Amino acid sequence: MPTTLILGATSAMAEQTARLLAADGDKLVLAARDPQALEILAADLKVRGATDVHVLTPFDATQSGSFEDLLNEAGDFDRALIAYGSLPDQEALKNDPAGIRREMCINFGSVIDLSSRIASRFESKGQGTLAVISSVAGLRGRQSNYIYGSAKGGVILFLQGLRNRLQDHGVRVITLLPGFVDTPMTAEMKKGPLFVSSAKAGTCIHKALTRGKGDVVYVPGFWRFIMWIIRALPEPIFKRLKL
Repeated sequence: MPTTLILGATSAMAEQTARLLAADGDKLVLAARDPQALEILAADLKVRGATDVHVLTPFDATQSGSFEDLLNEAGDFDRALIAYGSLPDQEALKNDPAGIRREMCINFGSVIDLSSRIASRFESKGQGTLAVISSVAGLRGRQSNYIYGSAKGGVILFLQGLRNRLQDHGVRVITLLPGFVDTPMTAEMKKGPLFVSSAKAGTCIHKALTRGKGDVVYVPGFWRFIMWIIRALPEPIFKRLKL
């Protein structure tokens, strides 16, 4: 069975995805900040049918010097899912350059660092699937979350270039674009009709990882049409909207 590395394994969407991969009988390698939460998740995934579950040393996205050691500890894997992130308070950060740098490090810098390292490993062996959770927020800058959105937008563009580079090397690069997902990260947000459960999001991500189709996957699919409309709005109109 394939081995899947999940970075940020204790995030809500990653947990739901991992449960479905476990039911497939996959081997799973898990990394996250909280070792206790990881051990609890690992025990759950073994019960659900995972062939094997390996928990890595606690992972901190702000410590890039540890990334190579982390990947070496992970060993050989066939798929990788980068699933961590931080949703900052835009209002609190707008006059906090240090806070902005930290958020960009977590949501952009560390993600492209790990993506580059994983992609090179897959390229060397001529196969592999790299999936990265970005966000529809990265498709157009909005006053309510442009710090978060700009980081996610950078990830989208980086993955597009990486996919172009690796298309002839047996490596699949998937950009995952969730919309509003009901998770602890969005707990303070008012829930509307566009919100979906983390279980629904996990199902979409699982399909993207295992079915071998689609380079850019909206989570769930209806966001493709919503973002088509938003992206089509002329800038003179869009900049006047309170979004």
